[in-house]
Amino acid sequence: MKAKVTVVKEFELGKVDDNLFSSFVEHLGRAVYTGIYEPGHPLADEQGFRKDVIEMVKDLKVSLVRYPGGNFLSGYNWKDGIGPKDKRPVRLDRAWHSIEPNQIGIDEFYDWTQKSGTEIMGAVNMGTGSPQEAGDIIEYCNFEGGTYWSDLRRANGHKEPLNIKTWCIGNEMDGPWQIGHLSADDYGKKALEAAKIMKMTDESIKLVVCGSSTTKMATYPEWDRIVLEHTYDIADYVSIHRYYENYGNDDDFLASFYDMDNFIKTACATCDYVKAVKRSRKTMYLSFDEWNVWYQQKKEPHPWMTAPRILEDHYSLLDALVFGGLAITLLNHADRVKVACLAQLVNVIAPIFTEPGKGAYRQAIYWPFKDMSLFGRGTVLTPVIKSDTKITEKFGEVAGSIYSAVYDEENKELTVFALNTSKTEVCEAEINLSSFNNTSMFYRTELSGKDLSAVNTLENQDAVKPCKAELISSDNNVYIVPLKPASWNVLRFKV
Repeated sequence: MKAKVTVVKEFELGKVDDNLFSSFVEHLGRAVYTGIYEPGHPLADEQGFRKDVIEMVKDLKVSLVRYPGGNFLSGYNWKDGIGPKDKRPVRLDRAWHSIEPNQIGIDEFYDWTQKSGTEIMGAVNMGTGSPQEAGDIIEYCNFEGGTYWSDLRRANGHKEPLNIKTWCIGNEMDGPWQIGHLSADDYGKKALEAAKIMKMTDESIKLVVCGSSTTKMATYPEWDRIVLEHTYDIADYVSIHRYYENYGNDDDFLASFYDMDNFIKTACATCDYVKAVKRSRKTMYLSFDEWNVWYQQKKEPHPWMTAPRILEDHYSLLDALVFGGLAITLLNHADRVKVACLAQLVNVIAPIFTEPGKGAYRQAIYWPFKDMSLFGRGTVLTPVIKSDTKITEKFGEVAGSIYSAVYDEENKELTVFALNTSKTEVCEAEINLSSFNNTSMFYRTELSGKDLSAVNTLENQDAVKPCKAELISSDNNVYIVPLKPASWNVLRFKV
């Protein structure tokens, strides 16, 4: 299999927003309790936060963390999570059939983000919640002082505002599974009123309205159109969500990027239709604030309890390769996708996995996300690609290998991410950098292996991990790079 990839410096797609490297922590399963927070753990700090997890999150350089949900959000009263911990109510979390002790709320989570080098992407309840309550939490978090809610925050230990500047107005309100599910028209009206009071409280915040929660919804993409016709003038982003899993055909699974690419294009077309209808000069951007590999076919019944072991997918090398294809797709839409949240961060469909009272380790998907976060910042260039194709059962003809090129002009470094989706053939990739002067490859890693089902565990933490590969030299800025079968590759060049 062969591919020719010509990267032209002038073919700029758009600058990558740092918020493309964001994630998600929901009060779900063990994401919070025994995930980021485990008082009494040998590595817990004075607030009960696991320092081993904090170090792994810092290593990923996560920009925003969406909090507190998720489906949890639509039945959650944020006031339950503030004030003295011994006075906080224990509630039923009906979304996930769990007991919520409310020992972590917005104040504590803010402290955790300060320690882990991230910021919060807040979310307000549009299920059982009201526009007034949405305004109240903005006042609590962002108003300096002298009012009921801002003074309560100060009394609760944060004299200075939390300054949470990006907010989701609800979660997946198109979904019948959502507590307080609304029609597109009813949600659009409610979201508009919530947005108004939120921006009246802090006009500097950015707002995300709910788009389609998956391409499989019968209401997609009509839902997005209707919601945007209500909220286009006040919203800054529309959210889209999509997860992928292996239904038994590896080639289809490895081509998941094709579905994500079409989803993004459809969402952009819907936004641009509403822009035209409204005669607007404003471009609506996307917040892909839930994306990952997630095996939703699994059924996990459990009794009412705090922090049940649910949605704890153990990711394989194959999952990591699929994840890499999705990461490339997000980068290749950096002109419109400005926020993207890997869902989730710890234990629940996550790159980081912990055991109560024991250690933590990096799952297979940790590595392509880290590569993307460390080396995907800069300006995405649109390469000219001629690649051999393959036929898939689900998507038809798709590229056998895919690429993204990101140029960091400040440091004069170009990174090419490459995924070879063939399980049997080496891809001979010709990387042509002739539009740049005096390039040299200085870094090359590959994530591959003979056993695509290999997973990392607490006992064997490096079963799936990138390794250094031989550097390729060139005297004419054209590099012939062999990409192993079923491999995620990072190629970095000095310019």
